[in-house]
Amino acid sequence: MLKNFNIKPPFFEIGPKAYLYGEEMLKLAKVIDKVAMKYDVDVIVTPQYTDIQLLADNTERILVFAQHMDPLPVGRGLGSVLPEAVKAAGAVGVMLNHAEKPISMETIDETIKRADEVGLATIVCADTIDDVKKIAKMGPNLIVAEPTELIGTGTTADSNYVVDTIKAVRDINPDIMVLQGAGISNGQDVYNTIALGAQATGSTSGIIKAADPYAMVEEMLYNLRKAWDDTNGR
Repeated sequence: MLKNFNIKPPFFEIGPKAYLYGEEMLKLAKVIDKVAMKYDVDVIVTPQYTDIQLLADNTERILVFAQHMDPLPVGRGLGSVLPEAVKAAGAVGVMLNHAEKPISMETIDETIKRADEVGLATIVCADTIDDVKKIAKMGPNLIVAEPTELIGTGTTADSNYVVDTIKAVRDINPDIMVLQGAGISNGQDVYNTIALGAQATGSTSGIIKAADPYAMVEEMLYNLRKAWDDTNGR
């Protein structure tokens, strides 16, 4: 776990996947940045590798993470994503093991260690409660608990899954924060998830495919802040 990584709840993650790049990605990032400052929330954004520096150089509040990274050292490895290069581009962290880019438990552990070495925070995706427990023992900074079958469906995880995955992580390492993802499609979904005890949530298609993505960013981050203040006080 990277020790000097600072993020506070409630936080949010927006993963544009391969939907956006270049100037369109930057336009959305600037909106996210402005709204994040408005509601005083941290937002992780995971752009295409080629847009990491673009976003890092032109935003203030968002936390730019790479979508993936390989654990290789400097040297041979054509086509790989080098940890040092991700860091040099301006990223502060890396997402690992997303359902669209799965890696083995052994590789997750190895890559978390490489991220720690170069000074990158880690947010690692997990499906089942058993996977959540295994990954928590590896010491990432953040865990995304999301049932794979619900990603992009507009259906969120049930309350038992949310509560049980949070408890599983806290029992192993209370310093790891848990983001509850999958199926978040509007502000009410965000509010409900945080009200169940999650420290964070996130969305891709709920924002990217919205009639007005910028308005949806506002709606979701407003409800993130409101839910947290309603349930935790401010």
